[in-house]
Amino acid sequence: MNSNIIYSMQAIEFRLDLKDPFLFTAHHIDHFPVGNAQMQPVTPPTEDKPYRMYYSETGVPGFPEHPHTGFETITFVESGFVDHFDSLGNSGRYGAGDVQWLSTGNGIEHCEMFPLLHTDKENPFELFQIWFNSSPQEKTEDPAYKMMWREHIPHVTETDPHGLTADIRVISGSFKSQEALERPQNSWAHAKENKVNIFMIQLDPHAELTIPATTATSNRFCYFYNGPTLQIEGETIPFKHLVELKPDVDIHLKNGAEIGRIMWLEGEPIGAPVAMRGPFVLNSDDELNHAFARYRQTHFGQWPWESPAPVFNRDQPRFASYNKDEQLEYPEG
Repeated sequence: MNSNIIYSMQAIEFRLDLKDPFLFTAHHIDHFPVGNAQMQPVTPPTEDKPYRMYYSETGVPGFPEHPHTGFETITFVESGFVDHFDSLGNSGRYGAGDVQWLSTGNGIEHCEMFPLLHTDKENPFELFQIWFNSSPQEKTEDPAYKMMWREHIPHVTETDPHGLTADIRVISGSFKSQEALERPQNSWAHAKENKVNIFMIQLDPHAELTIPATTATSNRFCYFYNGPTLQIEGETIPFKHLVELKPDVDIHLKNGAEIGRIMWLEGEPIGAPVAMRGPFVLNSDDELNHAFARYRQTHFGQWPWESPAPVFNRDQPRFASYNKDEQLEYPEG
């Protein structure tokens, strides 16, 4: 194995375990069929068109009302739509190419529903969600919710010596001189010195790209999720492999014969103990016990919605509502 590759692991399940400050990332792909009038699947899954209903009892796929505390969820929707509602009164609909960044801080309830908007064609769905840790201080702060619309996320286009291109979506940090949109204030990713770089990369067939070195103390990962093969530093990596890489060297990528897609993650570790129990991530078992007791008493605020699994009307365009500020935001707004 090349000395710049620490390890390579096949992604058999949808969850990929990572290292500080990243906890794990989940990669969901579902082949949802045509939707009915209630935005539910009209047919059950089949062997060649599998899908999961997740935990919804309403018939609309998704994750109804549930709590989080002590970390952040960074959700990328590559295809399909998500309806978000939370206990702060925030809500919104986001879709293909949008990113939602939710800092759960000292506690929040939210739901993520996947309405099937198309009644005349299938509703393919692909979503990544990174669980990103918070520092001990950030775990005590109030929750925060931010949308990053696809129209606003910066891209960098790199052309290799053969005229082939790579498109780099800069979700966090910076790629060369291109800075990402601002992250929530109480996020480990907010401070530039933490070097939290999150890129979604698309490579033309046979395209080459070099990712610049970061700090020697960072943790660095590449998840190759689309395309037959990818060469990293001359070593062939198969489809759906997670690779940990040396952080303080430039890394050369060469794509295979089809379009390749990669999630690239790197950042300085927080360096604090991690105590994780279900949807809570704190620094000790004692803190977890206190958090669960507090949740049983308060539910992290009263749920302001009529249903634990609400959805918007089919014709609702993409938007975000920041209830505390009585502010509506649209992608071009």
